[in-house]
Amino acid sequence: MSGKPEEFALQAPSAPVAPMALAAMGVVFGDIGTSPLYTMREVFGGPHGVPVTPDNVLGVLSLVFWALTIVVSLKYVVFIMRADNRGEGGIMALTSLALRTTESPRLAGGMAALGLFGAALFYGDGVITPAISVLSAVEGLEVATPAFRPYVLPVALVVLVGLFLIQRRGTAQVGAVFGPVMLFWFTTLGVLGAVNVIRHPDVLRAINPVYALNFFVANQWHGFLALGAVVLAITGGEALYADMGHFGRRPIKLAWFGYVFPALYLNYLGQGALIIDDPGAVKNPFYLLVPEALLYPMVGLSTLATIIASQAVISGAFSLTRQAVQLGYCPRVHVIHTSDREAGQIYVPNVNWMLLGAVVALVVGFRSSSALASAYGIAVTLTMMIDTVLAFVVVRALWRWRLGWAVAFVVLFFAVDFAFFSANSIKIFDGGWFPLALGLAIHILLMTWKRGREALARRMALDTIPLKLLIQSLVYDPPLRVPGTGIFMTTDPDGVPRALLHNLLHNKVLHDRVVLVNVITEDVPYVSEAERVRVEALDSGFFRVFVRYGFKDDPDIPAALEMGAGQGLAFELMESSFFLGRETLIPRKGSPLAVWRERLFIVMFRNAHSAAEFFSIPANRVVEFGTQVEL
Repeated sequence: MSGKPEEFALQAPSAPVAPMALAAMGVVFGDIGTSPLYTMREVFGGPHGVPVTPDNVLGVLSLVFWALTIVVSLKYVVFIMRADNRGEGGIMALTSLALRTTESPRLAGGMAALGLFGAALFYGDGVITPAISVLSAVEGLEVATPAFRPYVLPVALVVLVGLFLIQRRGTAQVGAVFGPVMLFWFTTLGVLGAVNVIRHPDVLRAINPVYALNFFVANQWHGFLALGAVVLAITGGEALYADMGHFGRRPIKLAWFGYVFPALYLNYLGQGALIIDDPGAVKNPFYLLVPEALLYPMVGLSTLATIIASQAVISGAFSLTRQAVQLGYCPRVHVIHTSDREAGQIYVPNVNWMLLGAVVALVVGFRSSSALASAYGIAVTLTMMIDTVLAFVVVRALWRWRLGWAVAFVVLFFAVDFAFFSANSIKIFDGGWFPLALGLAIHILLMTWKRGREALARRMALDTIPLKLLIQSLVYDPPLRVPGTGIFMTTDPDGVPRALLHNLLHNKVLHDRVVLVNVITEDVPYVSEAERVRVEALDSGFFRVFVRYGFKDDPDIPAALEMGAGQGLAFELMESSFFLGRETLIPRKGSPLAVWRERLFIVMFRNAHSAAEFFSIPANRVVEFGTQVEL
């Protein structure tokens, strides 16, 4: 097994590790950190609950420990988090790395589609996580007194609606307290669990994997189905990888092994000890761990922790949407920056309201966290399987692992992922269809946009005049040249943009300087300013400007053009005009797209956000030319 190539090595964060580890607690571990609210309850009290016996409790605790160890600790923290794309993690980064290993268009297309489907499933998780987390926290009121039962659903809805309403204000100020709150949360989890472990230290035997094996032998098919509830303990594990770019691998690793994992498992052990002592505690073992005098404060703390967990998922959906736009898988959307200092603090209204509508529908439709647990897990486990497949490609082809090591990697992790996915597959008809359907619908939209843009580019290329031919013709038949700079956005740097042809046709003039701007999005998160702009001077006052962005950069064309001054392109915004084309698409027979996909693409194209605003071009410097294009 060879080491990881130097070019893909993760650079250590400049900030001290300990403070970054504390900050990571407030973002990275919110989802997995709130799983104790409902996991043990669903294993024993869910639709496929196992009998409450001491052996079964020890078996389940053993399964939880080894699931956290194999899937979260080994797979994500130790192995997959090494697969960084210039410091960034997540399934989009993993897909980008996998695509570098092949030159086959068919194989690359398959891996891109697989990775994109995994990314689309994230939206399904982004809907269920807030719903089940907040509901399970508020349901603690029922433990205090049954009189609160009618108010659980309304209170949960108020909390969730309020959470989505404050998104437009940004999370910078609230985020400052996320870390300390979650540190207190994990401390509380550990202390509550430790108190019961001290009373019943025998539960520590559950770390022995023999108890997990005996659990399957004793319960057989019923024990296998219990994995569908055990998986709730590891939901959110993939967030460690997805959020790596914010904090770095070392702080996340330190926080997980040094504090979060021990505190989490102590709480599970404490719940197991409580259930062995009082089998009736399976109705809500988390809240029954809490002393009665502290129950209401604990409900408040739990609600705050679930809000933090939900916030991380919502912010992740915003970030993923922006990445999809940059990579050409999604139409331009309205993105609002909520912080002047942090580029990652964004708000995407369309995504926010879509998630809110889906979350409210889930809460009203399922009405309890136990019912929602039936829908939770299948999308997460499918995403984990996709991560394993793509990681195998990376470790074998990019890191040059020996075949034996690479096969051992994929067999171990894929077997575990597949076991969890298979156990969760029975949830499809109990609500698991919802995140799958949502993920599939988003995947169709993303692939439709990608294929539609490719079909449109091919169609427009048929009518494109070579740029060299146009420049040569100006020598023999020069048009009137007017002062200033005319800037034209183009996807084909060797062709003449339609807006330029329309300007010549209708206005009969050209500016003294004509700048053709070609924007290139790289499969890396960020492009440095030194590599941002390349200017190429042509004849007759023409310039080609190549502007490169990463998929997490914010496009700003005027700022990029100012960087071209050192390469011979002096740019003055108030003396420049930006000419943009606005195409009206018309369906046609013989289109390379299926009829339904063609119509869907046209609708998406019409509703795409303004190119001028997306590229940060001042509206008073923009001239648009409309044209009709048959797909």
